[in-house]
Amino acid sequence: MAGSEAAWQCARRGVKVALYEMRPNVQTPAHRTGLLAELVCSNSLKSSFMTTASGLLKEEMRRLDSLIMRAAVATAVPAGDALAVDRDHFAAEVTRLIEECPDITIVREEVTSIPEGIPVVVASGPLTSDALSAEIAAITGQEHLHFYDAIAPTIDAESIDYDKVFRASRYGKGEEAYLNCPFNRDEYDAFYEALLSAEKAPCREWEQIKFFEGCLPVEELAARGRRTLAFGPMKPVGLNHPKTGARSYAIVQLRQENAEATMYGLVGFQTRLKQPEQQRVFRMIPGLENAEFVRYGAVHRNTFINSPKLLSRTLQLKERPLLLFAGQLTGVEGYMESAAMGLLAGINAARLAKGEPAIQAPRATMMGSLASFLIEPEPRSFQPMNANFAILPAIFPKVRDKKERHLRMIEQAQAAMDGWLATCEL
Repeated sequence: MAGSEAAWQCARRGVKVALYEMRPNVQTPAHRTGLLAELVCSNSLKSSFMTTASGLLKEEMRRLDSLIMRAAVATAVPAGDALAVDRDHFAAEVTRLIEECPDITIVREEVTSIPEGIPVVVASGPLTSDALSAEIAAITGQEHLHFYDAIAPTIDAESIDYDKVFRASRYGKGEEAYLNCPFNRDEYDAFYEALLSAEKAPCREWEQIKFFEGCLPVEELAARGRRTLAFGPMKPVGLNHPKTGARSYAIVQLRQENAEATMYGLVGFQTRLKQPEQQRVFRMIPGLENAEFVRYGAVHRNTFINSPKLLSRTLQLKERPLLLFAGQLTGVEGYMESAAMGLLAGINAARLAKGEPAIQAPRATMMGSLASFLIEPEPRSFQPMNANFAILPAIFPKVRDKKERHLRMIEQAQAAMDGWLATCEL
């Protein structure tokens, strides 16, 4: 996503781009196609409401003519207050827009060495190939950091028992976009015990498993306590049954994954359980007793560089300014966050190609705060970060009420974006 976005931003500024994509000639453990911007985890791009951090980020990207935002809006599926996409249509739309752009040439080859003397954006993502990883390590003189992401399973819509589920969005926000599978106390306890005892897929013995806290496997969450799931991905609040008004002990939500509504994903149910165990345990969810799995959950390794030590706020490598990094490889976490860093890197790559200095996004914007986060932490404690209000500059005078404080932060971010657009040739 970040590489496609960077290429788009360069091209719309009149710079010719060679976009290298190794798939489908060289595949990764998680991808299935050769389409650009193929989503391998959730199909949700998080909230689109301007009162949220992710909504603010989307608005900033929209104002900068983000390719990813264009494609997401064009291929959106119902998801309440979230922006979710048909994953196949989304990747196809991104690919179409890139292929039809006259200033972008797609090169279907694996990159094993990074050229010098010209602006280059490396946005190879969390599943960077071994050869390119070795090249990056040689250039930066740094060992890569890593963590693990988990993917939630997807099921065939026709295999859901619609007599046992109900359609609703939490607190009635947006359209009734989710299918909700309600649990009583006994059903939850039985499910919890089965989940704890289920067999996990093995990982290499010499690799220390470090999961990203924002994408923990459901069984890892369950191991933290019996009620953890009921207060986490299975929380029932805001989802009273539309017919009885009753609130369940716990709920599993299913989110539509394609425009035809033939596939649904289990929200928050990333997992590393073995496939037969996924069938056994997840078919204990009310309404999914006969579930047919279109895709099983899985775990894959993510890679990111030590950005606080290596990068400037312009996403340039300090020791090699014509080399920029973008996307999840920099240490942001999330689809839109990754694309946003691709957007900034693309703007600066285009400027460098024209002999102009690189520029920084305003610190008060969500994009600028994400870029600042990448360089501010202590390198030894650097961990990936999503868009959130905590990384935005503080409001003065201080505001105690959280909602009011967030609204003030959004106003400050929008004013900063207005000023940036007015004073810079973007």
